Amino acid sequence: QMQLAESGGGLVQPGGSLTLSCVASGFTLEDFSIGWYRKAPGKELEGVSCIGSTPTVYRDSVKGRFSISRDAAKSTVYLRMDDLKPEDTGEYFCPEDLGPCSRVLTTPMEEMDAWGEGTRVTVSS
Repeated sequence: QMQLAESGGGLVQPGGSLTLSCVASGFTLEDFSIGWYRKAPGKELEGVSCIGSTPTVYRDSVKGRFSISRDAAKSTVYLRMDDLKPEDTGEYFCPEDLGPCSRVLTTPMEEMDAWGEGTRVTVSS
């Protein structure tokens, strides 16, 4: 009964901020890497970030703007997104995997263990 649920998306102006949440159930966060992937319209899913034991991973296009964190007591992983750009628009997903975070940026999300229904982020003026 492994489950993940993404939330926190919405409409925001360029330069604005959002924080996404990923609530996990049916497993222990500490035993897995938790990533964030996104799918922009007309594009394939791409890895955005990941948090696990070590190291934390960010895609080049979001470095310095996005920050991933976790709260084990709440079984929740967060993605803080600052200075949002229109190209950040898309559906965001948080898959889990037994593998290391290093593989997230180069591995299709379909190869991960599980993920939720996603949450939509729209960056537009």
